[in-house]
Amino acid sequence: MNLFFNQNLAKDYQSSQQKIRVMTEAWLAENAYCVNCATHPIKKVENNQPVKDFYCPHCHEQFELKSKNSKQIGKVISDGAYRTMLDRIQALDNPNFLFLSYQKSDYSVHQLILIPKHFFSPEMIIRRKPLSPTARRAGWEGCNIDLRFVPMSGRIALIDRQQIIPPEQVYQQWQKNLFLRNEKVQSRGWLMAIMTCIDRLVENEFSLQQMYAFEAELQQLFPNNLHVKDKIRQQLQFLRDRNMIEFIGRGRYRKR
Repeated sequence: MNLFFNQNLAKDYQSSQQKIRVMTEAWLAENAYCVNCATHPIKKVENNQPVKDFYCPHCHEQFELKSKNSKQIGKVISDGAYRTMLDRIQALDNPNFLFLSYQKSDYSVHQLILIPKHFFSPEMIIRRKPLSPTARRAGWEGCNIDLRFVPMSGRIALIDRQQIIPPEQVYQQWQKNLFLRNEKVQSRGWLMAIMTCIDRLVENEFSLQQMYAFEAELQQLFPNNLHVKDKIRQQLQFLRDRNMIEFIGRGRYRKR
């Protein structure tokens, strides 16, 4: 896999944004593979498709590419129209997201992270302040994608710190969480929140009381739920039944 963009592709463009779009999309089209069925390469869709850049010609998985000039993806990604993004992630054919970080000094890829579509929930899409009445697109609302909602198991690295991750490892992590596709979008928010809380616990074993310590934080995140402790127990049981965690007795669990 080549970790450098083809700069010759952008020589006829004036806008920095256009140059990056052309180089990153060409790089992905040449180097990326489908994590669902291993097809290589994936295909670029026609321009101006809302929240979709690539698709797999074999299994028809869809992928949206977001790129950032940085060594790491970071916690928050700036995106386009708020309503478009919100509607798209809740659609039946919502895309998986590929987040690419690069260094502009030499146009090299540093990180490529896949977040499967079943790890997206409306809580992740943060509405930005509307443009002022004097702006060319007055009232337009953009959004940010808050990746802090995504648990570690939902961040599948294909490239990390310029190191290519073996495809077998990528496929294994992809398969591990496919059960989430059967869950309604409205239910995923709670699952993602609980899985992220578990990630934050340092020890491999943890207790129900440790999970209850997140009650105030979860109440703020889900203000309409008045039974947060009950919801915590419910989500832990769900994750246990799917072998994501192990119940070891007396209110204690073990990460898998």
